[in-house]
Order: sequence, then C-alpha cells, then structure tokens
Amino acid sequence: MELQKAGTKQNPSPGVVLTKAVVRAAEHLKLPSATLAKVLGLSPPTITRMRKGQYILNENEKPFELAALFIRLYRSLDAIVGGDTGVAAQWMESMNSALGGKPVNQIQKVVGLINVLRYLDSRRAIS
Repeated sequence: MELQKAGTKQNPSPGVVLTKAVVRAAEHLKLPSATLAKVLGLSPPTITRMRKGQYILNENEKPFELAALFIRLYRSLDAIVGGDTGVAAQWMESMNSALGGKPVNQIQKVVGLINVLRYLDSRRAIS
C-alpha cells in the first residue's frame, strides 16, 4: 500500500461522486426521499442516509446503474431548461401527453425512467 503524500488528495470513488450527484440532482428537482427511493430501488431510510453522507452507492449493484440513468436524465433536462432548476422541477410535476403522465411518476419504474430519458434526449437533439 502506497502512502499518500502530505497535501495531496485522492480521487473520490465513482460511488462517492455518483452519490453526491444524485443527491444534488434530486434536491434541484425537489424529489422527496420516497420518490428517489423508488427511482433507485432503495428504501427511504437508505435515501435519508445517502442525503446525510452515510451511504454510498456501490458500483457493482443495480441502484448504481439506475442512479447513472437518473443523472443522465437530469443533465438532459438541465440542458433543455438552461440550468433553471425551478423550471426543471416544474416540468417533472407537469402532465406530459407524449409520456402518458407526469415524468416524476414515470421515472419510478425502470421502463419509465428509460422512456423519459429517451424523450429528453430526443428533445435535446432538436434544439
């Protein structure tokens, strides 16, 4: 094991980076813990621990993969709304006839998460 030199930082693990990104994205989209739990396939108490920095997503587990898709969705939406988190949060709660419901409800199932992600990616391609 190599010792770290004084004054240098180690790169954080992908799990740490993705966990922080998911928490931040969920805050921007005003997603409650119960909703985020359904998106990631975790329990609401686990999401609470994640928000407190007491739980890190594991690269070898399904919630990590779902979190990566959620971040792709967030980044696509963020690009479309020009970084306006209020508009993004409002979009998530608004009826969308092309998606057959509110995006916030759709993303709580894997197929819905994929459909919303595809929809946003197609909208980005137009602009």
